[in-house]
Amino acid sequence: MDLTNLTIEKTHEGLKNKEFSSKELTLAYLNKIKKSDLNSFLSITEDLALQQAEDADKKISSGNFEKLTGIPCAIKDAIMVEGYKCTAASKMLENYVAPYDATVIKRLKEQGTVILGKTNLDEFAMGGSGENSAFGVTKNPHDKTRVAGGSSSGSAASVAAQETCYSLGSDTGGSIRLPSSFCGVTGLKPTYGAVSRYGLIAFGSSLDQIGPIARNVKDVETIFSAICGKDKMDATSQNYNFEEKDFSLKGLKIGVPKEYFVKGIDPNVEKIIRSAIKKAEDAGAEIVGISLPGVEYALACYYIIAPCEASANLARFDGIRYGLSKSAENLLDTYLKSKGHGFGQEVKRRIMIGTYALSSGYYDAYYKKAQEVRELIRQDFVKAFELSAKAVDLIFCPVSPVPAIKIGEKTDDVLSMYLMDIYTVSVNLAGLPAISMPAGKIGNLPVGLQIIGNHFQENKILSIASKMEKLLN
Repeated sequence: MDLTNLTIEKTHEGLKNKEFSSKELTLAYLNKIKKSDLNSFLSITEDLALQQAEDADKKISSGNFEKLTGIPCAIKDAIMVEGYKCTAASKMLENYVAPYDATVIKRLKEQGTVILGKTNLDEFAMGGSGENSAFGVTKNPHDKTRVAGGSSSGSAASVAAQETCYSLGSDTGGSIRLPSSFCGVTGLKPTYGAVSRYGLIAFGSSLDQIGPIARNVKDVETIFSAICGKDKMDATSQNYNFEEKDFSLKGLKIGVPKEYFVKGIDPNVEKIIRSAIKKAEDAGAEIVGISLPGVEYALACYYIIAPCEASANLARFDGIRYGLSKSAENLLDTYLKSKGHGFGQEVKRRIMIGTYALSSGYYDAYYKKAQEVRELIRQDFVKAFELSAKAVDLIFCPVSPVPAIKIGEKTDDVLSMYLMDIYTVSVNLAGLPAISMPAGKIGNLPVGLQIIGNHFQENKILSIASKMEKLLN
């Protein structure tokens, strides 16, 4: 039996029935990671993993264990695991060791999970392709000449390549959903506030959200229910108790935004997504054409707000308090040398955009205006889900206008690269939950279906996604 191709559910059953031990399982995954050439992991926490596996085996033998006990996972290297490196894929934090556990890590440790290592990402989570890592690009397991998507590139690629049973990523403008779509796995971006951000290296604090990536919808639900909920260390987290609920496709109103099927989308992507929508309709769902007029401005709005928040959040990396420090004759030169050497090109670009947009004389024209547009985008979704005469239950649309691009294909075309986020950023601006799930393939390249729900309706998204999974397989 290949222990690395089992879902969480099947792995749990195997552990419970003593078909294999957590240690055997962990060693099987570690062996696979060491042989991999995908560059999906930045570091392997082998000592921690083996200790956790031994502890899990004792728990399982005693009969007192949880759904995730003994099950190996991988963690995006922007989420802190106490005593291990947390680099955010940046030279700035190349040797930084996390002094505490992120809340999501505490919750996984309480479940008795096994942490295999920290996965690659775009530096400070800034990027949609996985090419902005200071430690090399993550390759797509389906075609190693192509990107895995970003920013949670290693988290998605490691699940797709069966180097881990599941992983955690973070999503600021599509960073869980894009790589999940490109790698053919399932990834959930939860409602803003559903999962604590404490211990996540901040990029855009009003946009960031930690979420799970796994092989199927049921696994995603298991992980989400373990990590969600209120945390006193994160004032934006909500007192949210996730409850599994069954929803039927029959009579369900599914909104299809006309703005998401316009010029620029790959015709094969459109065909796959429309085919998935048709299958939902054949199963009894009512398909409703809707309009989200504000999403036309979502990308421009996002690429002002996110860099503004990044410029504020990344100001702490000054070469004095922690992180890379380059000695110089005076304080200003220390700042300039440390930041100049430590930050990569994309991070510098976004810091400069954000600093400019927040500067005196430009704040009202850019940042304030972008926040006003953000509210209009949020209202579009409120209308779609609640206020319209044709109010819908869920929205179905693509995750990306294209499948995984070639490595290096858009490196010099920044605007074209940003356009890959066109279907994902509005969800973060509105704070909504959304899932990416495999809907089909163009050749050997996966294409993801995005299902968007109203705030704190993860149970509806997951229930319907689970039914769609059966229809699409």
